[in-house]
Amino acid sequence: MTHARAQEISNDPFFTHSNPFGTVTGNSDLYTVTIPDAVRRCRWIAMDINASAFGLYLIAPSAERARLVPCFDSDYPRLGETTRTISATASEEIVLHARRSTSPRWWSDLQESNPGVAALPWIERMAALVSGTAGIAFPVHAERSQGGLVVFIGPNLAALAGEAVYDIHARCFSLFDAVSRIRPGDAGRARAMSKRELECLKLTANGYTSEEIARLLKLSVHTANQYLTQSAQKLDAVNRTQAVAKALRLGLID
Repeated sequence: MTHARAQEISNDPFFTHSNPFGTVTGNSDLYTVTIPDAVRRCRWIAMDINASAFGLYLIAPSAERARLVPCFDSDYPRLGETTRTISATASEEIVLHARRSTSPRWWSDLQESNPGVAALPWIERMAALVSGTAGIAFPVHAERSQGGLVVFIGPNLAALAGEAVYDIHARCFSLFDAVSRIRPGDAGRARAMSKRELECLKLTANGYTSEEIARLLKLSVHTANQYLTQSAQKLDAVNRTQAVAKALRLGLID
């Protein structure tokens, strides 16, 4: 990590007063961040450990089957195929582990890889979350019994030895704590929104009518209205005005 990056992190409310085995100390600044802020900070962590992809997941509070619900990933504002695969195929074992423990898990499904944690006996190896990849998964928890998983993927993850693991895990805890406060439940659904849906919402926010949106995007008025309706449904909004407000608050549009 560069000195400039370290200084930036030390001044960032996301990464202060953190504990890898508990939630962050209360800080009012945490409540003002947005999902794009969280994505940017997660990207910093990925850069510091040479990860090529990342994803943050919530553990769905389901009594029937424990599963991971994606919040965002390195393809934000859309969800990448890797994240969809992890969400759909992640074993119940890793989800239950994340609920009960804070111990990271690593995997490598490559002949030549250097995840950097193989020499740390307290971090167990697990089955690959995605075949043909290597990576590490950090269980995270926040208030109100919220749990999740922050995943980093890459064939040559660096800076993952000794104290560096504690530092990365602490930053993941702070990140998840902030996300859990600004995400009441609709941000995960928003991640599945299409480019056209976001375009229609942004134009609506700028005061354009359905007819004007259709003309600008070369769509029929019916299709433009359909995109706006789908956006409202995905954001759990009662109408397009509320959908725009939620999209702005979540940082999906500006």
